Amino acid sequence: MKFEKLYKGKLVKRYKRFLADVILENEEEVTAHVPNSGAMTSCIEDNCPVWVTYHDNPKRKLKYTLELTKMGENLICTNTGVANKIAIEAIKNKTIKELQGYDTLKPEQKYGQNSRIDILLSNENDEKKCYVEIKSVSLRLDNTLAFPDAVTTRGTKHLNELMDMVKEGHRAVMLYIIQRTDDLGFEIAKQIDPKYFEAFQIAKDKGVEILVYQSDISLDGINVAKKVEFKSL
Repeated sequence: MKFEKLYKGKLVKRYKRFLADVILENEEEVTAHVPNSGAMTSCIEDNCPVWVTYHDNPKRKLKYTLELTKMGENLICTNTGVANKIAIEAIKNKTIKELQGYDTLKPEQKYGQNSRIDILLSNENDEKKCYVEIKSVSLRLDNTLAFPDAVTTRGTKHLNELMDMVKEGHRAVMLYIIQRTDDLGFEIAKQIDPKYFEAFQIAKDKGVEILVYQSDISLDGINVAKKVEFKSL
């Protein structure tokens, strides 16, 4: 996925979760929308380099969107909505080999308890479908990458709904997309959300498939690049 034109700046502060003040290279200070509801621990700090996009849309209150940050030598895509886009690209271009062999790919389909599955894969003459839930990974804990970065009751609900799909005879996949360039392993952050960790372990035991894929990120764009093995505690 190619980024729209990026404007480099320096973070002043992030606040109210969805707002960030940024000083651009031309010394203009702007407020950018932060498309990330998480804690963003380890992927943002005051004065770190950031990149934003500009959107001249009269319906938008904020014209800028925070897209990338840099921590040390590592680029991080902080826009969680990107994960779904690059996952769909990676299925279509056959990078994610485990999700091949389906005729139809539909995003954002209703299922479960008033939820929407990120990707629904199916074949015309097969009642067995494949339900794919996607999570964006941006947290670094010491020498590993992890999910979640905050307590997520919604994430636990999604794991339970994937288990329900397995019970009904379908295939269910939990797909974690790492949106930072650190070349590290992956684990579930038990110390941050024990209930999510417990649900993850049960889901895995009940037949929910776990896939973790790393992204390549540059100032030109981002794409799913390679499979990552995860630590199972």
